[in-house]
Amino acid sequence: MEAAQIKYIGVNDKSIDLFEGQYPVPNGVSYNSYLILDERIAVMDTADARAADEWLKNLELALAGRNPDYLIVSHMEPDHAGSLELAARKYPGMQIVGSAKTFGMISQFFDIDLSNRTVTVQEGDEIKLGSRTLRFYMAPMVHWPEVMVTYEASEGILFSADAFGKFGALDVQEEWEDEARRYYYNIVGKYGVQAQALLKKAANLDISAIYPLHGPILKDNLSYYINKYQLWSSYTPEEKGVLIAYASIYGHTAQAAKALSDMLTRRGIKSVLRDLARTDVSYCVADAFKYEKMVLASASYDGGIFPPMEEFLHHLKSKTYRGRQVGIVENGTWAPSAAKGIKELLGQMKDIVICEPVITIKSAANKAVYEQMEMLAEALKK
Repeated sequence: MEAAQIKYIGVNDKSIDLFEGQYPVPNGVSYNSYLILDERIAVMDTADARAADEWLKNLELALAGRNPDYLIVSHMEPDHAGSLELAARKYPGMQIVGSAKTFGMISQFFDIDLSNRTVTVQEGDEIKLGSRTLRFYMAPMVHWPEVMVTYEASEGILFSADAFGKFGALDVQEEWEDEARRYYYNIVGKYGVQAQALLKKAANLDISAIYPLHGPILKDNLSYYINKYQLWSSYTPEEKGVLIAYASIYGHTAQAAKALSDMLTRRGIKSVLRDLARTDVSYCVADAFKYEKMVLASASYDGGIFPPMEEFLHHLKSKTYRGRQVGIVENGTWAPSAAKGIKELLGQMKDIVICEPVITIKSAANKAVYEQMEMLAEALKK
């Protein structure tokens, strides 16, 4: 028998426009799946139903006439378990392996009888394939409750489920960091405590490679990727700098935001401008966590906040944005109301410090407003 090996059997999806029905993926996404060939054979997750035909062909080709013994279900989200029923019917001798919560979800998604075909594993349980042994670690709420990761000790491989994933098909040349950050904060970001718990478990393992369910296999310089996850999951800013997120109706608030950016630049402070009405919120959320400070510049609207700004703040709240200094610039012609609403929403987040002065523009910025903005720029410099 040939030496045990691991084959990639995943699928690139470049036809998808929105991941999870909400996040733009201009470079597509990969549904990663792996096949471990040994005395016994294990399939590591499946693929989205939209890629089922290609995935099943990849699986059949890699099997080369053999039949799989196990399907390891790390995560029941449909982009990974969408082809589970098809695989289970195609290979009736294949055992389905998952955490206790996995099987309740299978019965919710699929009408299939898996009697005498399930293997429920707990923390530290093992399955021996031959020269390789799979050991399972529970990772609840990273980012669903049934999630588990799998460690293969002979090569030190961590099959990490959605952890360490990124947007983008595998045949697209792009840096890992930006799309991995956007993926993390928008998909996993709310569950920093749980991600930290997984990192603590991983720290006790001798890991030489990470095989995620989205994005490239990570082998070189693993400390770089792990350190990024330590920062992200602890909500620690990565860079000094200021995100200026603005929501402008006729351009006057945008003009003020750009003027503030220039003031920060003159002080040697990096700033990034994001137009909330024209930039998908997932990019803005990622930037908000990336930088140590933020300025929110918003028009008033219907006695409250201009909707693009309000939506952004709700997203930040849901992803547990915290521990940042935030400046506020509001605009209103007759009854400015944005600052009050912004403060109320920020007050629902943890350890947010409001930078003074809070600036009010009446229609268009004038000399007095620009003087206040210089004061705010100085406060953001500290």
